[in-house]
Amino acid sequence: MGAEVITVSTDTKFVHLAWQREEKMLENVRYPMGSDPTGNLSRLFGIYDEETGLALRGTFIISPEGKLLNCEVNFYNLGRNIDELMRKFKANLHLAKHTNEGCPSKWKDEGDKTLTPSAKLVGKVYEALK
Repeated sequence: MGAEVITVSTDTKFVHLAWQREEKMLENVRYPMGSDPTGNLSRLFGIYDEETGLALRGTFIISPEGKLLNCEVNFYNLGRNIDELMRKFKANLHLAKHTNEGCPSKWKDEGDKTLTPSAKLVGKVYEALK
């Protein structure tokens, strides 16, 4: 879909290598796994915990122009849902082409119902999605 995927954590590159080598869910990963042991990048994104020296689990969708389109921050022990991340990514692709529309929370793919934000829609979203 034209995205560049990069993961970054405060772990070292050697820890990433071990995870990729040992964790079966990561054996086919082909995107870069960046290391941020100083926490500088994590601080830049506002997810660094100074008390623990760890980064919270942040997921960011950034446009090719450098605009932040979506941000989700989870605590250390809460995994992320790739299906929801892909839904948000596809919605942002759709909205880049259809700037006057809005994708509701149940929107999943092209062809699903969108909304046209307006004062008339306030309090009427449920009815508009029927």
